[in-house]
Amino acid sequence: MTTSPTESRAATPPDSTASPSTASAPATTPSAAASPDTTDRTTLPSYVGLHPGEPNLMEPELLENPYTGYGTLREQAPLVRARFIDDSPIWLVTRFDVVREVMRDQRFVNNPTLVPGIGADKDPRARLIELFGIPEDLAPYLTDNILTSDPPDHTRLRRLVSRAFTARRIQDLRPRVERITDELLERLPDHAEDGVVDLVEHFAYPLPITVICELVGIDEEDRALWRRFGADLASLNPKRIGATMPEMISHIHELIDERRAALRDDLLSGLIRAQDDDGGRLSDVEMVTLVLTLVLAGHETTAHLISNGTLALLTHPDQRRLIDEDPALLPRAVHELMRWCGPIQATQLRYALEDTEVAGVQVRQGEALMFSLVAANHDPRHYTGPERLDLTRQPAGRAEDHVGFGHGMHYCLGASLARQEAEVAYGKLLTRYPDLALALTPEQLEDQERLRQPGTWRLRRLPLRLHAQS
Repeated sequence: MTTSPTESRAATPPDSTASPSTASAPATTPSAAASPDTTDRTTLPSYVGLHPGEPNLMEPELLENPYTGYGTLREQAPLVRARFIDDSPIWLVTRFDVVREVMRDQRFVNNPTLVPGIGADKDPRARLIELFGIPEDLAPYLTDNILTSDPPDHTRLRRLVSRAFTARRIQDLRPRVERITDELLERLPDHAEDGVVDLVEHFAYPLPITVICELVGIDEEDRALWRRFGADLASLNPKRIGATMPEMISHIHELIDERRAALRDDLLSGLIRAQDDDGGRLSDVEMVTLVLTLVLAGHETTAHLISNGTLALLTHPDQRRLIDEDPALLPRAVHELMRWCGPIQATQLRYALEDTEVAGVQVRQGEALMFSLVAANHDPRHYTGPERLDLTRQPAGRAEDHVGFGHGMHYCLGASLARQEAEVAYGKLLTRYPDLALALTPEQLEDQERLRQPGTWRLRRLPLRLHAQS
């Protein structure tokens, strides 16, 4: 039987502040709960458990097995009173139909300062910025970007970059994606130690970061720097984040200045031309945040979709066999893997502009909601056997039947590119290395390589053997 990560530890593939898609940015965790690379299982914020009946996102039950933990909350109610990582109260939206409905509802906004009575001096995001040690003067780079904006600013910013992600442009990129994939697969044996190679380090990360950097216009010599930026932000460690943010912002400003002096045929040059042509409607801060968001969101989440999905296929040989027998199944397979073990499991907060009833629950003006994508994507009200990995689940040609990339106006801008990269990655990896196998047991992977962070699902490493052992 092909079970889900809820029931089978064999499919465990977590962060991007998803983000990352980047449908939205995943939650980030306060210093009391973070170690350099992952949440310490024994050290939790002192406030966890202080509010009976209102689970905190940092509770072990939700970090260790979010499929079961959030699934239990989903069966409790479509809206559950919970606590965000800083212990502030939120409504957790858990069921598929309700998640999609509220994602489309413009009475809920990403920017809390749009809510009457809140204002910039009462912005609830200020506490998180402080917790992560981010200098106050850099706060606008986190609060005034395409992921946190609402119309009309969101519409304006999205229009500026959407031309780089049209269906035609993505299709034109496919030969380049395939060449990069082939080159990385060719070099995989060179990275093996005792016959074992880490797929995250040497394939799942390099593929999407190379593609998005070429698209945006980041030179090859700077890409390792961006890999470190992404790792530092995803670590959820305040010291690393606080140190990296100034360096990253300064780097992007320098990059923009250099490109302005020698424009090219890339997205960054297009943004500079747009800023020059529209009378300054695109601010310097917005320019920087667009580059930051596109590059980080364009590789972090896709990298973990590739590694999560590879692990799922290797632990479900019946499903892998379907792809071997019919490669045309890959587009549907990517959607199912995004539903079943996607890297982004929760969205950033949204705020009620007015008193609003949601699924029979009265949400008051200014209250925050968070969408639990992991609960929605495994909702038995919407899916038959949601715990089962079934690559044939989504009928060919239909719009995607999951919320892994979000929904509504904030649907992930780079979803089509992420899907294409995953299709190419899975197909070529499994064809090039038909004997590909795990170098650790699924249980060892869970215990040693799973990063336990709220809102995300990812592996630190995925050690594989490329060839069958003699």
